Amino acid sequence: MNFVQRAALAGAGIALTSGAMAQSAPVAPIKPKVFTDFGINRTDNYYWLNQPTDPAVLKYLGAENSYYDQQMAGTKGNQKKLALEIKNRIKQEDASEPYRDNGYYYYSRYEFASEYPVYCRKKGSVINPEEILLNGDEMGTGQTYFQIGDWAVSDNNQLLAFSVDTVSRRLYTLRFKNLATGKNYPERIANTGGEVVWAADNKTVFYTKKNVTTLLPYQVYRHVLGTDPKADALVYEERDNTFNVHVNRSKSRKYIGIELASSLSSEFRYVDANLPTEQPKVFQRREKDHLYQVEHLGDKFYIRTNWQAPNYRLMTTPVATTGKATWTDALTRHPEIFLDNFELFKEYLVLNERKGGLRQLRVVSLKDKQEHYLPFEEPAYTATIGVNRELDTPVLRYNYTSFTTPPSIFEYDMGTRTSTLLKEQPVLGNYNKFDYVTERIFVKSRDNKFIPMSIVYKKGTKLDGTAPLLQYAYGSYGISQDPTFSAARLSLLNRGFVYALCNIRGGQEMGRQWFEDGRMLHKINSFTDFIDCSLYLTTPQVATTGTAKGKQQFTATDKLFAMGGSAGGLLMGAVLNMRPDLYKGVIAAVPFVDVVTTMSDPSIPLTTGEYDQWGNPAEEDYFKYMLSYSPYDNVKRQAYPNILVTTGLHDSQVQYYEPAKWVAKLRAMKTDKNLLLLHTDMAAGHGGASGRFKSIDDTARQYAFMMMLLGKNL
Repeated sequence: MNFVQRAALAGAGIALTSGAMAQSAPVAPIKPKVFTDFGINRTDNYYWLNQPTDPAVLKYLGAENSYYDQQMAGTKGNQKKLALEIKNRIKQEDASEPYRDNGYYYYSRYEFASEYPVYCRKKGSVINPEEILLNGDEMGTGQTYFQIGDWAVSDNNQLLAFSVDTVSRRLYTLRFKNLATGKNYPERIANTGGEVVWAADNKTVFYTKKNVTTLLPYQVYRHVLGTDPKADALVYEERDNTFNVHVNRSKSRKYIGIELASSLSSEFRYVDANLPTEQPKVFQRREKDHLYQVEHLGDKFYIRTNWQAPNYRLMTTPVATTGKATWTDALTRHPEIFLDNFELFKEYLVLNERKGGLRQLRVVSLKDKQEHYLPFEEPAYTATIGVNRELDTPVLRYNYTSFTTPPSIFEYDMGTRTSTLLKEQPVLGNYNKFDYVTERIFVKSRDNKFIPMSIVYKKGTKLDGTAPLLQYAYGSYGISQDPTFSAARLSLLNRGFVYALCNIRGGQEMGRQWFEDGRMLHKINSFTDFIDCSLYLTTPQVATTGTAKGKQQFTATDKLFAMGGSAGGLLMGAVLNMRPDLYKGVIAAVPFVDVVTTMSDPSIPLTTGEYDQWGNPAEEDYFKYMLSYSPYDNVKRQAYPNILVTTGLHDSQVQYYEPAKWVAKLRAMKTDKNLLLLHTDMAAGHGGASGRFKSIDDTARQYAFMMMLLGKNL
């Protein structure tokens, strides 16, 4: 750091002190702010960092970035090598597998060295001339951030509606294009949720609007193409700020749906797509602890519901009578199996279920109720329903991937029960899936639950405690983490790393109760599950697979790394406070770490919609429980491992100041001389840099951090 940089930091009130590796680390000024709740005083010394336009805040973030650059300077070569290595596994010119919809085949493709996709279609056949709908690379030129949100084609195939975000706050601007002339319409509708749905008249669209402060989608508007958006009709407004609002269209194209959803309750309203000016009808009024979703086929609605079925069941009701009184089971229930999703065809029903933590696909004939499961042989994999826009077909398109199988698209003839591989994502560089080993293990928790853990490593890796290991988990919102392929991860596996994915409580891998046991007043289970998996990985065990005999130990504490992002960053923060001795290093990406303060402020984006996840701190029991684990509030004077924290200035989900405050407090409190680094992307948000290659730099940064701590020079 030069004299000018030091002077600038001093002028902003930012002190410099001696930190890890005898380098200067920024120390944020202390400006105490006291919160008092239920007779408990909390002092936040760094609350002032929540002002993104304050020059002192920006200078502090800049100081942390400078310190990060300084500490990581020796890894620049490794970062470049890793980024190039990962990039070289990607086929530069590639295209998705086309799918058929309303007489056209749709697909996206990347041109050589392009960051963003080109969306295309061909009429009638894949051999016909290409028509470009949106050229993402041209549209994103000159933008520091760019993302195409949703896009939809009108029923007559002549008009395109699409949404774009150029800030990374997930506030999308809605645009329209005439596909016959290639010209955009003048209308621009700002601050939308990104979703857009056409009515059957080829001129009316439905879209959601967001509250620009809380970022909650709370309104549905109807726009007529060619008119002033200021005159758009408000179709629905949600006044309960724990609910989000979404729009969709049924697969049959008959109905436009308005989905109102919170964590534990939902409601569905619908409009006949041929009568777009009608008032939406209520399908079934919201009830506490009742979640449901709706699809249409023929004279019935199909409902996935948790009504008297914690793991969900599928029911039907006549189109004319949609209340619960007329709902009946569509097929035999399997209460122990979690129903994740479903797909309707004219003659078949496909269920995406979970059993033993893994997804499976069940096919049911609507004619005779005969059913069967698709066979999958790998010990850990992900199988999901793909894009199936047509009703009248016996062919199911599904997606398959695993730790060793790249993303693949299959077509499955439900009549003949035969699968055809349409496309496996190419991985350049002589990749051979049989060079790697996958194991699936169930780890016994301290309260006698069994935590699924999927592990992958390269053949020949010694399982004697000498291998470095990256342990990953999420464990919140009922979001399940499945074993999927990562071309980037090969850079770790090929260098002797083991990778472990832990399905801790808070997700839904093991059913709805798995989620219930990891939220609200049970959130501590997510953290102890992760720690119990860490203990398993660092302790000699009896080998359980045919690939190893006798005792094996996946790693040791001086080679164990942990990683989580967003709510998984909360996990990292809690685990760091509870068992910092278990890890060589921890990577916390966009971490949600200031739980009590954030959940106490309903103006912060997404707060009110998450009361059902963490609790409302306005209630004493929830306040005290959150306070007991909130990473920011529980930083203490103790030794911590090496830590890399990343955030984005424009993050719409976890505001940048949470990780910034956390790092400032850790710096002031920790008693060790291990690395503590904060990197803020000043142009990105929650998902990091946009584009298929820009994001590789983020991955290379994380990998180089671990390699540096292990003393590995590539």
